[in-house]
Amino acid sequence: MAKDLYEARPAARALLDQANDILGFDILNVMFNGSADELKQTRVTQPAIFLHSVAVALSSDQFQPDMVAGHSLGEFSSLVANGCLSFEDGLRLVYQRAMAMQKACEAKPSTMAAILGLDDAVVEEVCASIDDVVVAANYNCPGQLVISGTIRGVELACEKLKAAGAKRALPLQVGGAFHSPLMEPAREELAGAIEAAAFKTPVCPVYQNATASASSDVTIIKKNLIDQLTAPVRWTQSVARMTQDGATQFIECGPGKVLQGLVKKISPDVEVSSL
Repeated sequence: MAKDLYEARPAARALLDQANDILGFDILNVMFNGSADELKQTRVTQPAIFLHSVAVALSSDQFQPDMVAGHSLGEFSSLVANGCLSFEDGLRLVYQRAMAMQKACEAKPSTMAAILGLDDAVVEEVCASIDDVVVAANYNCPGQLVISGTIRGVELACEKLKAAGAKRALPLQVGGAFHSPLMEPAREELAGAIEAAAFKTPVCPVYQNATASASSDVTIIKKNLIDQLTAPVRWTQSVARMTQDGATQFIECGPGKVLQGLVKKISPDVEVSSL
């Protein structure tokens, strides 16, 4: 993971070479040579994705954004890309986020499921009708919404949503109920670290998951970043708002092309690409 980037771009190499000292373990060795199972370790996955995304963005002369956004973890990458967070502080916060989320997952078994082919309002209504914790967690694109909650809550919701006409209700192989009230312990733990980190006024606005609105105000950015752990990822709404505000080209930074596909489903007329 990111080895080709490391070898091809000196600027990316200079960033990535700092990672081991910041984290206190050899994450680059796991990224470059580790197995899929090793990359799935909590302490590795989130920092590794962050490192790949930031190294792509900051090592490219073509990356000069007018606005930024990130899906869940990607919001931290976007805040480094627009100068709001330093690379070092961003990586430390991502690592603390990963470990806090892991603790919350271990405290209460929970899960998520992808719901395909239903209007968001129907999914929200069904989740609200269930006498257990289950909420809309990721608004990925029209017709694709991820729900999150207790194992029982998600199972009941999947049954009801299939009865309501969902094309599919797919349980996800995840560690817990991300972006739900069950992440409250992680939110509380991360809040102190975010408040203590040095945030700067960004060079361009960030469209944040919790609100789907643009902000350049550091106080608001911090609050929304803290709220993000228990709030839904409003990706559909964020991309729609960015398009309304003049975005015509979206550039994905990081591993894969999933977000490009989601963006095209939300705003079919925009251009999408990667660095």
